[in-house]
Amino acid sequence: MRTVFWDYERGTVKMIDQRLLPWEFEVAEFDDYTAVARAIKDMVVRGAPAIGAAAGFGMALAAQQSQAKDRPTLLRDLETAAATLNAARPTAVNLAWAVARQRQAAQNAADIRAALLQEAQHIADEDVEINRRMAYHGAELISDGDTILHHCNTGALATVDWGTALGVIFAAHEQGKRIHVLVDETRPRLQGARLTAWELKERGIPFDLIADNAAGHFMRTGQVNIVLVGSDRTAANGDVANKIGTYKLAVVAKENGVPFYPVVPTSTIDLSLANGDLIPIEERDASEVLSVFGKSIAPEGISARNPAFDVTPHRYVTGIVTEAGVVYPPFVKHLREAVNSVQ
Repeated sequence: MRTVFWDYERGTVKMIDQRLLPWEFEVAEFDDYTAVARAIKDMVVRGAPAIGAAAGFGMALAAQQSQAKDRPTLLRDLETAAATLNAARPTAVNLAWAVARQRQAAQNAADIRAALLQEAQHIADEDVEINRRMAYHGAELISDGDTILHHCNTGALATVDWGTALGVIFAAHEQGKRIHVLVDETRPRLQGARLTAWELKERGIPFDLIADNAAGHFMRTGQVNIVLVGSDRTAANGDVANKIGTYKLAVVAKENGVPFYPVVPTSTIDLSLANGDLIPIEERDASEVLSVFGKSIAPEGISARNPAFDVTPHRYVTGIVTEAGVVYPPFVKHLREAVNSVQ
């Protein structure tokens, strides 16, 4: 089952509800684009590629919902939907990218409703194919016997199917390489403990769950061969915005001579931003830090900060895995070449 998909019989968007894993497997259904936007904000669906696909289907749903009888009115309704979806989460560039792609499809189409559904399906199908290509490019970096440190969740759940950084791990395992994964728990929402561990267990890939703060120990003592992470937005110079805690991993990896590779579809590369300081960083509700699964873990009445992402400067990045191949410095030149090669 795909993480995000269109139910052609019911005319609805469906998503695996990632808030419930690993305890329950439930597929949520949406017949209103505003509910899709809430699902993105509330992390029913998460991971940049999956968010992009959800936004694409959200735009298709908005077209189906609209009661407009003429083209100008329908286009106005779609602009309202686009604004609502774009506001759901600011950091992942795939969201705005997918919405922009749907807006363009609407402008060019004779039958807008049919065109947007077709384009949304194309976005989803392309994501799966792109992920597979990235996976096998990235698997070339993995040697038999490697221990891989992984942060957050970048598998099938973070995409339409297959995955980005976890996709590389899946491909290496499929090739028969004897690998082991150290899985950061990834506070505060525990995407590593809940989602990555679940995906690795389902595929029978050996792993150990570790506390986020243990990663430095394993790198300093020579127990990590490579670090693989995802990216929600990558600037033109190779600065990478990813789940909070990624920057710290990259610095420690550099200090200990451990290669650090983000795995990044070119749709996540934002050439319009010169560097990572220009990437908007989402700050989520403090309750995610102050409590775990609804139970308070801190004194009542205190404040907390909860940035969902951080930016890793490109000087800490060994290379960036894309569907066009592995990109190495200078990133300003080679990332642009990678993006242009797939357009």
